Amino acid sequence: LLKAMRHAKTNNRPIHLLGLVSDGGVHSHIRHLLALIEFARKQGCVPIVHAITDGRDTAPRCAQNFIRQLQEPLKQAGGTIATIMGRYYAMDRDNRWDRTAVAWRVIAKKEGAYAKDIDDVIAKTYDSGVSDEFIEPSYLDQHTPLDEKDQLILFNFRNDRPRQLIKALVCDRFDDFKRGAYKAIQATTMTEIDRKLPCAIAFHPIRPKVTLAKVVSDMKLKQFHCAETEKYPHVTFFFNGGIEEPLVGEKHCLIPSPKVTTYDLMPEMSAKAVADAVSSALAMPDYSFVVVNFANMDMVGHTAVPDPIIKAVETVDRQLGEVVNVALKHDWQILITADHGNCDEMLDLETGQPNTMHTTNPVPCLIVNANRSLKLANGYNISSIAPTVLDLMGVDIPPEMEAPSVIVQN
Repeated sequence: LLKAMRHAKTNNRPIHLLGLVSDGGVHSHIRHLLALIEFARKQGCVPIVHAITDGRDTAPRCAQNFIRQLQEPLKQAGGTIATIMGRYYAMDRDNRWDRTAVAWRVIAKKEGAYAKDIDDVIAKTYDSGVSDEFIEPSYLDQHTPLDEKDQLILFNFRNDRPRQLIKALVCDRFDDFKRGAYKAIQATTMTEIDRKLPCAIAFHPIRPKVTLAKVVSDMKLKQFHCAETEKYPHVTFFFNGGIEEPLVGEKHCLIPSPKVTTYDLMPEMSAKAVADAVSSALAMPDYSFVVVNFANMDMVGHTAVPDPIIKAVETVDRQLGEVVNVALKHDWQILITADHGNCDEMLDLETGQPNTMHTTNPVPCLIVNANRSLKLANGYNISSIAPTVLDLMGVDIPPEMEAPSVIVQN
């Protein structure tokens, strides 16, 4: 971070700060941005903020609250907000490069929608019935096109959603959309976005050496990981502790997500295709462990539109039922759980706004077709899932997995 600041100062260039301006805490936190603005001030750099608005891990319409928190610190540092855009454009992770291209052109080339000021952009967005997530990428008077000597700091700490935009900004060779005449800039990311990208990294990843998939692989057992595009990283990269490539004996199955603007338009998503692929794997004698993620209730839940959410829940209920039936037919043990809520609260009772955020309510942990003499403990968290799976498989739980299994033996 210090190197990026010094490089910007040496070349008499501002320091560009890009990321999700939010306190959602899922992809970023505004505290980090405020700290970077103060850091820039102390280093004698001019901070230029490219603000991505949330409305998904926060209330749908709260962008102005966060923008106001930046105004005085930016004034003290001699900086400004140069662009604003909803995360729908700047944080696509589903290879919808048309969305990424709109965000990139505003940031890199100062091409696209012009805004007189931030409040004007937000007001017009709300007047048109649109929330923070979908604010049209817009540049302000203070913005200038990027220069090859520019330094950019991405303050998002989660790596899946900024990957496409960062790739377009930092790669010399790029063919996902036409950039025209453009010289790539240098970027520093808070965490590792992609090993293939030429970015400096402020905080290198600490990867767990022992994961559930690694234990299964080391036992020379075969495993099958499946999800549609929106949750594919969650059953591969994230599930395996930041490792993209399949382990020995591990097969990854990617089912394409439907190409719709928002998933309330197609709440079924690709659940049936996912269920069919998993059912086929369960019917094979090859596999000892299968992991699947149904994306519907999270992705549709983020829209906070009740009827599609109900349909998403019904869809998963039906498709999960099909998977369980096949699993029972072939004598599998099944563990069903979630990592957070989303469809359980569609209205924020304090503000009256739709609740598009995850919830931290307790989630079910159901075990099907196990020994009926087993009892399950309440109050544990997601760190107990891997030990529980190994417990069900009759495999010794490695000491690196410090959380207990939820299974309490009689």
